[in-house]
Amino acid sequence: MKAKKPILLVVMDGIGFSKTGLGDAVTLANTPTLDWLLKNCPNTRLKAHGGAVGLPSDDDMGNSEVGHNAIGCGQIYSQGAKLVNESIESGKMYGSDTWQEVVSNVKKNGSVLHFIGLLSDGNVHSNISHLFNMLEQAKKEGVAKARVHILLDGRDVPATSGLVYVEQLENKLAELNDGSFDGRIASGGGRMKVTMDRYQANWGMVELGWKTHVKGEGRQFNSAKEAIETYRVENEGIIDQDLPAFVIAENGEAVGKINDKDSVVLYNFRGDRAIELSMAFDNDIFTFFDRGAKPDVVYAGMLQYDGDLKLPKRYLVSPPEIKNTLSELLVNNGYKQYAVSETQKYGHVTYFWNGNRSAKFSEELETFKEIPSDNVSFDQRPWMKSAEITDDLIEVIRSGEYDFIRCNFPNGDMVGHTGSLDSTIIGVESVDIGLDRLKKVCDECGVTMLVTADHGNADEMVEKNKKGELAVRTAHSLNPVPFIIYDKDIEYRIEPSDSYGLANIAPTVAKMFGLEIPACWEEPMIQG
Repeated sequence: MKAKKPILLVVMDGIGFSKTGLGDAVTLANTPTLDWLLKNCPNTRLKAHGGAVGLPSDDDMGNSEVGHNAIGCGQIYSQGAKLVNESIESGKMYGSDTWQEVVSNVKKNGSVLHFIGLLSDGNVHSNISHLFNMLEQAKKEGVAKARVHILLDGRDVPATSGLVYVEQLENKLAELNDGSFDGRIASGGGRMKVTMDRYQANWGMVELGWKTHVKGEGRQFNSAKEAIETYRVENEGIIDQDLPAFVIAENGEAVGKINDKDSVVLYNFRGDRAIELSMAFDNDIFTFFDRGAKPDVVYAGMLQYDGDLKLPKRYLVSPPEIKNTLSELLVNNGYKQYAVSETQKYGHVTYFWNGNRSAKFSEELETFKEIPSDNVSFDQRPWMKSAEITDDLIEVIRSGEYDFIRCNFPNGDMVGHTGSLDSTIIGVESVDIGLDRLKKVCDECGVTMLVTADHGNADEMVEKNKKGELAVRTAHSLNPVPFIIYDKDIEYRIEPSDSYGLANIAPTVAKMFGLEIPACWEEPMIQG
């Protein structure tokens, strides 16, 4: 028998509890609804980084992908950097058919092995150590020529730290380069300008990346260091993620065009900003921009970024097989579900929530709604689509059709990533207005509302650099996030614990519905 009350789960993306008080847009914002909920309702703080979401250590910040995996499946799987680390340490990655094909192709043809990816140790999309390890292994296995196409971070690491990573890479290449090996940086640009679009929001970024990395077209420099320093002089205050594209050239010729018979490895392990470039390399039928003469290459991703689309076809590390998700449990018990967000986080309440699965478990019992995001910098419209998401939720709640409803408000994360404290404050306030409206309709319709977040960001937008000076922070935080139960009719009690993480949410939902909790899940936060 179904539970009497539907449940609404609200994910306030990027809204956590600050530990430092530096640039805490959450506290600085006027949030009467969130303040009231925290004061008057059962609540606790959840871990949303490191081991709690399957990452290597508690020094690793969480992200929306692994966060929604954990919330949606009630379990902790090895993720991202940890998954790749395990594959490298075991030797499994280099023993894979894909790695062997990548290497044998360039050895057989005397061609070039290209690496494309985010150049940092942020451990969210990539880790520079994986690149270094692959360069060393490639040389060991007889690869003679490698080119690296670097995307500058400044988002998951300090905002202007790019030259640090470029120096590390140049030192590694100098260490490897000799008569048998020639490795060079070939092209690059900021991650929010070149290549790393997601959810098909701005194909122009990918087209620019294609022209830059593949065709070797664009403004030329003698080195990546020269390019970064020049752009910083020309664009006062620019941070790494926004740097324009650049091509490294000698005598007017790009040093790293991608040609027929080359091999290409996209070494990012996170999927959302890797899918579109993989489509451009892997799909014969492609209409999003004019690729020109597409080079015939052996292309591989660090992971398979979309298992249902089989994209890319070749990948170095197998993704975690996430089974026994909350959606499966609810479908198996006949519960109807509804998921909504705007484009920027739509994949998180659908694909990542369902264990990296594009397809629904049930077309009849699951409904997904995407509200198109504005194609502007989010500091210019920090309210984003919070009002439209709320409007949609109110209509859905009042319909009485669904048992479990989930949403994501992206504001705290997406506006937080711009580095604009003032805009992020407005973004957080916009989410609070949505919470107030949802609280009222939950009262009206007899719905339990759960409020949480997938990781922190807006709560820590300023940090001290190595010199002790305050600097803009655009990365996620390591801070805990809220979990609140709001129900005007039922009194819930959260059992006290310091060990709760995002994976404890699914079993709590199941407990509220009176469903049997799978043995592989974490413990619920409520008893009785």
